[in-house]
Amino acid sequence: MDKEYQFANLSDGDLQQVHNLEKRLSEEKGEEVILIAYHDHKENNK
Repeated sequence: MDKEYQFANLSDGDLQQVHNLEKRLSEEKGEEVILIAYHDHKENNK
C-alpha cells in the first residue's frame, strides 16, 4: 500500500498550535523538537 504524503494545509491558528507544541516539547525534552504536518494525498482524493 503506497502512500503519497503532502504537506498539510494548516490555518494560521493551526500553525500557532503546532509552534506552541514544538516549544513545550522542546522545553520538556531539553532539545529542539520540530513537528511536520503531512496528510495522505490519496485519502483525500477518493
